[in-house]
Amino acid sequence: MADLKLVYFAWVREAIGRDEEQVERPAPDVTIRALIAVLAEQGGGHAEAFAQPEKLRAALDQRFVPLDSPIGDATELAIFPPVTGG
Repeated sequence: MADLKLVYFAWVREAIGRDEEQVERPAPDVTIRALIAVLAEQGGGHAEAFAQPEKLRAALDQRFVPLDSPIGDATELAIFPPVTGG
């Protein structure tokens, strides 16, 4: 089974200490929110970055999706804070 590439941006990247990592692909019906909860259990920077999932946005294979979306057969999951103007 192929891995899932996780890509992090902005303060999520800073908290975790890297801009990407590979994880074992979860079952297709696992949601992004559920995967984030599992990652947060690793502690350290992951716990800090994923402590408030409601403040995160996600994209599967470069398409914005809600956190309750199943991961399906995506090869890349990007996680980032909301984009703000300025």
